[in-house]
Amino acid sequence: CLAMLAPVFTMQPDGARIYAPAGRPLEAGELLDQPGLVRALELLASEGPDSPYFGSIAEALLSGVDGIGVSRLDLERHEPRWERPAEAGWFGHRFLTRAGLSGVPETLARLPPLRELDTAARVHALLSALEGPGAEGHTTNLVTADAQGNACVLTSSLGLGTGDFLPGLDLQLNSMLGEVDLVLEPLEPGRRMHSMMAPSLALDEEGVALAIGSAGGTRLRTALVGVAAGILDEGLDPVAAIARPRFHRASDVVNAEPRVDEQALAELEAIGLRVRRWSAQHHYFGGVSLLARAGAAGDPRRSGHAAAAS
Repeated sequence: CLAMLAPVFTMQPDGARIYAPAGRPLEAGELLDQPGLVRALELLASEGPDSPYFGSIAEALLSGVDGIGVSRLDLERHEPRWERPAEAGWFGHRFLTRAGLSGVPETLARLPPLRELDTAARVHALLSALEGPGAEGHTTNLVTADAQGNACVLTSSLGLGTGDFLPGLDLQLNSMLGEVDLVLEPLEPGRRMHSMMAPSLALDEEGVALAIGSAGGTRLRTALVGVAAGILDEGLDPVAAIARPRFHRASDVVNAEPRVDEQALAELEAIGLRVRRWSAQHHYFGGVSLLARAGAAGDPRRSGHAAAAS
């Protein structure tokens, strides 16, 4: 991912210091040194959650970034908004997720049972259910739960990022106002941004059966729905559901990882679609993280992993 984002992440001196300290983008296994992030976390610990709106982090934003379009009044007026999730009945579960641009509730309603389908028919069924636009972006997802059965799914996005960092804090600003797929009406003060992010919970009579979310921009919904169906419908364990090869349609091109059913891909080519066969798993196809009763898993496509706290 960093190789793809390096032109943005390193366009300013602070970003180059963090992500290309030797004059080239960091590679896997090399040290990522962010002393400013330590300072930012210390400010949050000492000043609390108001720091980005009234405290030191707010001051760094207002006084330390040239051309910033956010005013002190904007920060002071901001309020979090709690919204009820969209709910869909799905394979004996209450599936709670985000509506709007995520498209997940509508996709679940279109998706037939996959358990009895052969691999070629499964490809066609998923592609048909997933038809529709999506937004680009670069997103992070994490899932956690405690011993009492409480679960939390958190999805966060920079968009592509702007390459601008708060001085001394190593915090990059997001580019969401520049994401044309998310700005669907004229910008007005106080209006909330749209988003494709879809942290989701599947509940049954025993509680949380699945906590799941994904990164991936236009591929977020594809990855999330495919993996969730693998667990709740097809009975796969979490690692197998995430590892299964993915495919995603973008306009008239179907992108496919290795081992996607060749019969299905040939049939798609026969109806005039182009198929791009990728040589390996790739972060293009999203990054799912999840926690289910059978275990937890992170997506190797985006260096994800699962861990248990003692």
